[in-house]
This record gives sequence, C-alpha cells and structure tokens, in this order.
Amino acid sequence: MAMTTSEEESSIPNSFDNKNGFNPQTGIYHSLVQLNEHQKIPSHPNLDIATYVLSHFPPPDKAEKQVAYIDSTTGRRLTYAQLHRSITSLASGLYHGLGLRKGDVVFILSPNSLLYPIICLAALHIGAIITTANPLNTEREIVKQVRDSRATLAISAPEETHKLLPTRVPILLTAKKDGQLSVEELIENCEYIEIPEAKPTQSDVAAILYSSGTTGTSKGVVLTHSNFISVVTLLKWSVDVTNARKDIFLCFIPIFHIYGLAFFGLGLVCTGNTIVLMKKYDFQEMLEAIEKHKVSNIPAVPSVILGLVKYNGGGRHYDLSSLRRVGSGAAPLSKEVIGKFRMKFPRVELRSGYGLTESCGATTLFSSDEEAEARPASSARLLPCFKAKVVDFETGLALPPYKEGELWLKSPTVMKGYLGNEEATAASFDSEGWLKTGDLCYFDDEGYVYIVDRIKELIKHNGYQVAPAELEAILLGHPHILDAAVIPMEDEAAGQIPVAYVVRADDAKLTEDQVIQFVNNKVAPYKKIRRVSFISAIPRSAAGKILRRDLISQSKHQMFSKL
Repeated sequence: MAMTTSEEESSIPNSFDNKNGFNPQTGIYHSLVQLNEHQKIPSHPNLDIATYVLSHFPPPDKAEKQVAYIDSTTGRRLTYAQLHRSITSLASGLYHGLGLRKGDVVFILSPNSLLYPIICLAALHIGAIITTANPLNTEREIVKQVRDSRATLAISAPEETHKLLPTRVPILLTAKKDGQLSVEELIENCEYIEIPEAKPTQSDVAAILYSSGTTGTSKGVVLTHSNFISVVTLLKWSVDVTNARKDIFLCFIPIFHIYGLAFFGLGLVCTGNTIVLMKKYDFQEMLEAIEKHKVSNIPAVPSVILGLVKYNGGGRHYDLSSLRRVGSGAAPLSKEVIGKFRMKFPRVELRSGYGLTESCGATTLFSSDEEAEARPASSARLLPCFKAKVVDFETGLALPPYKEGELWLKSPTVMKGYLGNEEATAASFDSEGWLKTGDLCYFDDEGYVYIVDRIKELIKHNGYQVAPAELEAILLGHPHILDAAVIPMEDEAAGQIPVAYVVRADDAKLTEDQVIQFVNNKVAPYKKIRRVSFISAIPRSAAGKILRRDLISQSKHQMFSKL
C-alpha cells in the first residue's frame, strides 16, 4: 500500500503553499522539508534493515571503544564492536545451528535487555520475520499471537516460557538456565559463517507487530524492510537536525512496541549514540538512571511527563541537571501539562510527536524547541516524505487548515496491511492507498498538526461530539489529581454522557462534586462531566495509552452490581 520513494518524490507538486504545505487543488498537505542527496531513503531494492543498520556502525577503530548500550541495573556496557560481533554470531547460530530461514517467524517474549536488539537484528539479518509480545500478556493472548503469526521459533526470557508451552513451538531462552540452549550460549560459541541463502529485500516482510487493541481486537501490523529502512533514515535525519548526535538516551519504552523497536532497537545505533536500557519503566529507577548515567535525552510518553510534573522529591533529591531534552509520543500531551513542565524544567526542551504502529512509529517532528514552545498543543509538522489529508467523515472531502477531520497518511513508512485480515486492511486504506489513521485532527496555517482524539473514542452526547482528551487535560490541571481518564457511559436521554476516572494525590480529600465543578466551570454544557469514580491507577498500555475498554468494562460491571 505504501508509496515508493521515487513515486513520493515525483508526485510532489509545485502548487502547494510554502507556508503550510497545503495544496487546495488536491486537498493534500505536503511535508515542508525535503531530504538532500545524502539524507535520502535508499532506493536499492536488494537491501535489508539489518544490513542497513550495521553499515552505519562506527568504523572498527572507534567501534571498540564507543558504547552502544548500558544496562541501567548492572552497569554492563556493550560497545558497537561487541554489538556487531554478537549480532553476526547469533545470526550464524540461528541459521546454521537451529535451521532458521528467510521467511520464518520468530516470536520474541522478553522485557528490555541488552540481548533484545541483538535478537531482533540477528533474526532480521537472516531474513526471518520478528513478532514481539508484552511479557505481561496472558498465556491465552500469547498462544493466540504465536498461532496467528505462524511462528516457528520462540525466543523467551526464562521466567516467561511457561506461557509458551501450549504452542509446542521450539523455545530458545534468552539467558542461560539449567543447561537449556540460550541466546547467550549461541553468541559465545558461534563464529560468523556466511549465510548462503538469498538476503531479504526491501519488499520482504520484516516484522508483524500487534496493535495494543485499546479500541478493538488486536491486529497484526505487517511491516517490511522498506518501512524500517525508511523510518530509520528519517530518525537519522531527525538526530542531525535536532543536534542530538552526542546525547545519552534513556530507554524504558518497551522494545516490543514500535516506538521502542524503531527508535532504540534499530534507529539510534545508526547515529553512534549511547542508550541506557531499563528492563521496564519505574519512575524512581528512571530518576536514578538519569543521575547515575548523566542521561541527556528521554523519549517518553505523556504519563511519564505527568509524573515529572507532579513529582515533589519524596525525600530524595536527584540530580537531573544532565537532562536537556524530553520527547513525548504515543498519545496527545495536554497544553496544561506542557505549561507546568516548562515552568518546572525551564532548561529542558519538551517536544511532542505523533506516530502509530501502522506508520512504523513516525509521522511528525519538531525540529527545534522554539517551534515546540510556540505551539504547545501541536504534535509538530510532517516528517520528510510524508503526505496527509484531513477528511470530512460525512462528505469524504479533503479539508483546509483549521477544519477538523480524520487524518489520512501516505509515506514509505506505512504498513503493508494487517496480517490475514483483508477486511480490516481494506477498511484502513482508500482506493488510492491513503492510510486512514482513525485520529481526529486539524492543521493550522503553518502546517502544524493538532491531534484532537481517537475518532472511535469520541463521546456522542445529544448529537455533539465530546473529545475525552480535552476533558482529561482539564482534569490533569487540578493540583490534587495525579492521573485521569474519561469514558462514555450509555444514557437513555442523551445517548452517552462523559464519566471521569480519577487518581487522587495520597493526601487529597477531593470529592466527586469538587471534581465535577472544577471541570464544568471550564467547558460548554454538553461537555460537562456527569459522574466521577476514584481509582488507584489508570489502566494503560505499554506505550502509555489509556485502556478505555478496561474502564468501560469496569463501569458496566459497577452499573450491573448496583441493579
């Protein structure tokens, strides 16, 4: 479905507005940035993502000393030379020792570790297809994904193997345990032997990543080597334009998610940067890692930003002076939270972005902090090689700046489709190959994108559409609210009403009426919060997105219990 690079370039018209990228004749928004000859996405068809990544490692004399990854818990360091040798040794062991072949699917079940990017790149180097899963998933969810993806080998952390037993798929452990074959053993004992089979090409499938399923059934997103080469090329460009080439990055985003895989597993090692890897997100451990390793850059999600804003020290002062940039993705960041972050951390750049699994994690980027500060509610401008439309739900017409509609995308990063689901794939693309994101948005007159909310999550109240994200932003502005989520509740008279779930500060004596009044004084009558439930934590996906389905199910259960 995605356009090739040459098609993308040849289709750029001369008649779009240089200020916002909008062409009124076609209704298409174009990126205002063009890549130069040295930055362009490689067009050679016989190229795979692993070869592309390895080709950008530092030269041998520098690779022996330059650190690629640091384990935040143990302090163990992996240089670029060690990383290269580990990838090629494991690829040889998987191919010659275990018989893994091009097109075979490898299921990876593990938390973040130094081994995770090695496993991904080794499998991709052979031409195998990777599919990743959250270790918190249940046995039922894991069995379903293994069977749906048709995995022929599972690579698992030792503590997770019991969930894989019903699949009867061969299991390779990540770490040594009880004499069972492991990734560590293959890396130590296998020397690289040339892999004779034809290498994967850009058009071959590289990964099947399953969407979080926050608004529906989880689907396998099919991404090609071309998709990943494109997104890594754009990431390399973004590191250059944002002057982040000598940063120390902190990774607590799970690598099984597109955000973690594209950014920390594949992209950043093409730039020569150092990545501090955390096994999983923990707020206190994050602060310790920043202090200990002098972290300068944190790609994060809104819940982490909110945690930093609300953090009051808790009796322990951490030195965060090394921090100079924080990025936010996966979900919109409210204007209120951004304002409070800038007040608390005036020397730290905060930049929001937008992407989705179906676009390989990329779509927009702020190239400077001045841009981000001037437009705090925006998700930045389109990345190079991206086109967009804002489409009216009822008429299907492409809309000009400041008109809200569904965001449609075209770029070389856009997925091939959903695995084995022709109906869902057809519903996600129009006849010309535009990806329908399902996100409500608008562009301003300078080409900046504003994500309003997920269309499926809009609350329909008396014929009006209410965006939960808008109400959540207001709630998070309350000094005694740590986190919040808004969901629809069915109502006989109005159709649906907005209901809030709120996490109070520990010492707060906040009441339902106080929360309702706080919000309702700031919104139009049809947007008013009607009910409030206090909760210990808002359920979120690994990427930080609110799991509204869980809250809706909980709400229905509470209603049923009262009957």
